[in-house]
Amino acid sequence: MKFVHDIKADVTADIVYMMCPMHLLKLDEMIKGLEKGQVLEILTDYDGALEDIPDWCEKTGNEFLGIDEDEDYYKFYVRKTTSK
Repeated sequence: MKFVHDIKADVTADIVYMMCPMHLLKLDEMIKGLEKGQVLEILTDYDGALEDIPDWCEKTGNEFLGIDEDEDYYKFYVRKTTSK
């Protein structure tokens, strides 16, 4: 797992306390609204996201920048690298 600190996100999606599969549905929805090169920060407390979000990035061609861990949730960072 790639841990990062102090990444500047263009948009944040707070899905803490939301059930699976909201982390992937919200990620897919939010990334579509970004311009190529922008960074999305996703806040979630769902442990399954540790595998799901990097896998989603690999499947969709977007760049997984890494994760930062807070006391109560994870912060995932994804750069939009596709035009979709």
